[in-house]
Amino acid sequence: MQWNLLAGRIWLMAASALLIGGCSQPNSDEAVRDFASRQVTLPNGKIIHAEAMMRPVDMTRGMMFRDSLAPDRGMLFIHGAPGKYPYWMYNVKIPLDIIWMDARRRVVEISPNTPPCKEQSARACPTYGGHENAQFVLELNAGAAAKNGVTIGSTIEFY
Repeated sequence: MQWNLLAGRIWLMAASALLIGGCSQPNSDEAVRDFASRQVTLPNGKIIHAEAMMRPVDMTRGMMFRDSLAPDRGMLFIHGAPGKYPYWMYNVKIPLDIIWMDARRRVVEISPNTPPCKEQSARACPTYGGHENAQFVLELNAGAAAKNGVTIGSTIEFY
């Protein structure tokens, strides 16, 4: 009887080890893409994988402290309701294109080649945009908007 119990436990441990061993972790890029990103299609068809920011704390941090942004990446800010949302570049290390869209994802404002703010105080940094009602804001590498046909009135697709 004890032999059957022991054999059963060994079989269960072996099956568990095989099951766990067969599950692989995606690399961190894939995990971020799957969990917290949106596929964004720019007017010329270029696909960008954008981190989706919806919580106020994440929206405030945004692109702060990052040294680079891959050419096929961006950050999408999803506001709960349309409004006038100015953005700043405090502690942002790289220049960005900032694109505001209305609820229909139509571009209503663009701040191209927005420079980083090197000031020590957030109060000393200027704000950009926020002149038109928008619900979504997309940040891309500086120059990406023009390169990919993003203009006032164009539509950017994402879900």
